[in-house]
Amino acid sequence: MPRKIESLFLDGPTGRLEALLEEPEHGEPREAALVCHPHPQHGGTMHNKVVYRIARGLRSTGAVVLRFNYRGVNLSEGEYAHGEGELEDARAALAYLRGRYPNLPFTLAGFSFGSRIVLRMACGKIGARRVIAVGFPTTYKDNSDLQGCTVPKVFVQSTHDQYGPIRELEPLVASLAEPKKLVLVDAEDHFFAGALEVLEREIASLDFA
Repeated sequence: MPRKIESLFLDGPTGRLEALLEEPEHGEPREAALVCHPHPQHGGTMHNKVVYRIARGLRSTGAVVLRFNYRGVNLSEGEYAHGEGELEDARAALAYLRGRYPNLPFTLAGFSFGSRIVLRMACGKIGARRVIAVGFPTTYKDNSDLQGCTVPKVFVQSTHDQYGPIRELEPLVASLAEPKKLVLVDAEDHFFAGALEVLEREIASLDFA
């Protein structure tokens, strides 16, 4: 029986949000996962290569994965709202996913700008099993909302990330509350050039709960 792939529109705070729901390749879903894409004003969409690999890695572990476009991206209605509106979009998408799979534990994952969105959500004590922050940008210096956050946090970073250099990320991660983990992927840049398959395998192998 082929796995379920469903294109849909969700009710967002300012109109419909374009989304894609994919069940795992094999068996019934064991977990639900929301994956958030990078900055909408810099070409970020739910079809970004890194976002796609994160989603595929999670599906290989038995997760049903929901990706979506923030307001104003492709077919999603509305316009860019400086991170706050996009956070609300993510909350609406998560509410839809949890409504579809109410009995499954859930993971939040995001790339770049999306990693900041999911960390803010997860640290709001909403009951996430874990949060996976891929390509976390250290260019934003205010990380006060992460302090004291006890949700299991996994940071997955390229060794040559120009927007989140390891020398800046390591002390930040060290300052955060446990549980936490930092996974480094030997890649050429922020977008994991030359190492997308490695990134996908790392996502699939995460046993940090």
